[in-house]
Amino acid sequence: MAQLQGLTRRSLLYGSAVAAGGAALAACSSGNGGAGSGSGTGSSGEPSAPTGKGSEVKPLPKPAKYSEAPALAEQVKAGKLPAVEERLPENPYVVPHRWLVPGNYGGVLQMVQGKSESSAVKEYMYGGSPLRFLNDGLDIGPGLVETWESNADASEWTFNFRKGLKWSDGKPWTTESIMYWWEDLVQNEDHPFTPPDDVRSGKNTVAKLTCPDDTTMVLTFDAPAPITPERIAAWVNQYAETGTLGPLWMLPKHYVQQFHPKYNTAIKAGSDWFSNHDLKSDFQRNPDCPTMTGWRGKAYREAQSLTLERNPFYWVVDKDGKQLPYIDEVNFSVVKDEQVQKLNMTQGKYDYIHGGHHPIVLGDVSTFKQAEAKTGVRLRFWDSGSGTGSMLFFNYDHPDAKLRALFRNNKFQKALSHAVNRAEIRKAIYYDTGEATTGTLSVKGVIFNINDEGKKLYEEWRDLAVKYDVALAKSMLDEIGVVDKNGDGKREHPDGSPLKISLDFQADTGSENLRKNEFLKRDWEAIGLDVQMSPSPPEAWGDRWKNSEFQTTTTWEIGDNQILVYPGWVIPVEPSHWAPMHGQAFILQTGDPKKIESEANIDPWKRTPRWILPEEGSPIAKLYDFYAQARVESDAMKRNQLLWEIVKVHINEGPFMLGFVSNYPRTVLVRDGLKNVPMKENLALGGFVNPWIQPSPAVYDPEAYFWEKPEEHA
Repeated sequence: MAQLQGLTRRSLLYGSAVAAGGAALAACSSGNGGAGSGSGTGSSGEPSAPTGKGSEVKPLPKPAKYSEAPALAEQVKAGKLPAVEERLPENPYVVPHRWLVPGNYGGVLQMVQGKSESSAVKEYMYGGSPLRFLNDGLDIGPGLVETWESNADASEWTFNFRKGLKWSDGKPWTTESIMYWWEDLVQNEDHPFTPPDDVRSGKNTVAKLTCPDDTTMVLTFDAPAPITPERIAAWVNQYAETGTLGPLWMLPKHYVQQFHPKYNTAIKAGSDWFSNHDLKSDFQRNPDCPTMTGWRGKAYREAQSLTLERNPFYWVVDKDGKQLPYIDEVNFSVVKDEQVQKLNMTQGKYDYIHGGHHPIVLGDVSTFKQAEAKTGVRLRFWDSGSGTGSMLFFNYDHPDAKLRALFRNNKFQKALSHAVNRAEIRKAIYYDTGEATTGTLSVKGVIFNINDEGKKLYEEWRDLAVKYDVALAKSMLDEIGVVDKNGDGKREHPDGSPLKISLDFQADTGSENLRKNEFLKRDWEAIGLDVQMSPSPPEAWGDRWKNSEFQTTTTWEIGDNQILVYPGWVIPVEPSHWAPMHGQAFILQTGDPKKIESEANIDPWKRTPRWILPEEGSPIAKLYDFYAQARVESDAMKRNQLLWEIVKVHINEGPFMLGFVSNYPRTVLVRDGLKNVPMKENLALGGFVNPWIQPSPAVYDPEAYFWEKPEEHA
């Protein structure tokens, strides 16, 4: 449900998460719900990531022999493909998840997407990522990169890619593909790509990226960059044409260079050549484009369907040496109407529906349970990982000075939080699941699962102003002078002027947000506030919020779990969250500091774009300070403690965002006979599907799913 409108890698300046990096590790959740944690060491000797539970598990050994799908074996026999040993790298990635069992080859997986360019499809495949999250984000493991290490202060990172990797067309993969992305796109002023946060130091400056040979990449920073591996593992990487799912990192130069003016003189430089280039670079929309994912493009029909087929050169195997994927093809039908999607699901037209990529809500559970016997498609539940459920931001930078003063007053926000009957929201919208919360990052966050101190800090944040207490809410408003001065039954500003609270939202938002807003309106009117529902056209919503035009935004949800990978929820580093003008200033300080100087004497709300710097000693100034320290702190535990200080600012001077019900369940539909789909109890933290930075289900390797009877799914 997390809203991504308007977010791009160009606009997001993240940071990155906990841990100094290390050599290859492969440890994943056990079949009994316990967790195994892996560790590799860099020059600092620190583990690759702090883990909340589990013991060290070493990488799975290279299988003694390899095997392949019968269809590929036939092509080898006919001389159309090299032998499987020649198609795999010297050391393939061995999927480490302990719930996996050896599978059967064959069959087709029928799935659905909501629109033809749905990013949800990309969330199913982690194959193009240099590194990977494991154990529900508690660890980092190898991907295309086999080993990695840093120098003592984490200012230089060396990544060693697997030798013998091949693109899906059989052409050798080399670091030339990285340099093409870096030199010909990111550093090309004609192309919209900009250096991603993955290559920024703790001072937010861009690293020097070099590739001294075909399998080595070196990132040299001007300051410590200790959380570089977390940044690289985040998102799915390699195939997001808009950048919202991570940087590309690499492209098949041997194919895509024909669409670049540097390599094709028939293309005019300085034009919008990159539109066609980027279209042709998307292996889903252009099946001719090679990929590193387990399934490659086969057929694309605009607004109708997308078919993917097995990549014969996929560089991943199971522990027995069987090359993945097991399933021959994956077919995504495009169904834009959510109600039609649901109808098709209840009729059993799709085999697998995962997490946040479908319209099923908890109110639909009874219908789907009743359909199970007929369809053979079973309903499962995973944790959402949400820290808020449908939430609300007050605009910390609202142009009206009186409203701004209230929205920055933590007693005002606490009063409104105490006025909300979360038990009723939890019952009506989330069917008595999840837990009431003031609003936090995900309970699955690494910093909350390191030790008891982290868990207690999470609970303190969750319970900050969660109690339903109308009398307390009224007294807090009275205390700050928000009282009914003219006797009309509505509270006014402290100066007696009218006060109206606007619940702003996109007109096409879903029922979950609308119903939550109805509860807020009712409960806040009950304590004497004048509250109105304010739908707005969705097309311009993102730009208008960044320009600080709304009082609130009420359709977001926090699912992310690592502050330094995605800090925007808690630290204003970009303009899409609770302090949009501070976020805009943060970006300008890095990208256009002269603008900051030239507009210093202009009213902040008359600047273009609108921006404002934090006042000394303000909560945002404190957040920026702790954030800056954490980004360059190479000691993992000290870094975690700095992240705890960020949380404490929210506890002591917030809330800056209001949540209502956290970690409610999300539904997963799985057809009988589809194996190796993990159960909730298989996963280190119970699994969670809402965060995009830990791409789900990609992190669980759907390439290892298989049909018990593939002949029935031809």
